[in-house]
Amino acid sequence: MSKWLLRGLVFAALMVIVRLLQGAMINAWETKAGLISIVLIVLFAVAVFIWGLSDGRADARANPDPDRRGDLAMTWLLAGLFAGVVSGAVAWFISLFYKSLYVEALVNEVTTFAAFTALLVFLAAIAGVSLGRWLVDRNFEKLPRRHHGLTEAPADQDRADTDVFAAVRADDTTQTAPVPPEGESRA
Repeated sequence: MSKWLLRGLVFAALMVIVRLLQGAMINAWETKAGLISIVLIVLFAVAVFIWGLSDGRADARANPDPDRRGDLAMTWLLAGLFAGVVSGAVAWFISLFYKSLYVEALVNEVTTFAAFTALLVFLAAIAGVSLGRWLVDRNFEKLPRRHHGLTEAPADQDRADTDVFAAVRADDTTQTAPVPPEGESRA
């Protein structure tokens, strides 16, 4: 099973549960409908954020080089789109039998509500991925620098005459004699 499909299925199921809870809670406490909706959506976004944070940390640990990391943005975008369309269709189907569920027509559920869910999943997950990668990368600078598997200790600097890149370093301490202008000889 692909990474985006697993995430999409989990968050589609979670969004259906959120909508079922929303319907039941709003029917019980009608005056608190706005607060109930906001709290449930925030809890959903927190769950997405936590999974994104976990993905970002795992990816940064597996690939310290940022250029070689996985494309988690596309993974989470596909997961969000899948979760939105599937949860909208399932919620609409459930509303045929459970009238307390607040849903619109099928077309609205698989377009408008799906776009909202996809955006919510994508933004929360990418924020989590970014934070997770940053948490790993900020400790990367604390690790000792490695040069071909060896630390760059002062003892290793005496190999500068055999180091291929010593001539192009900005901090090169070796000095060469200036080239005299044409016609003058070196003394």
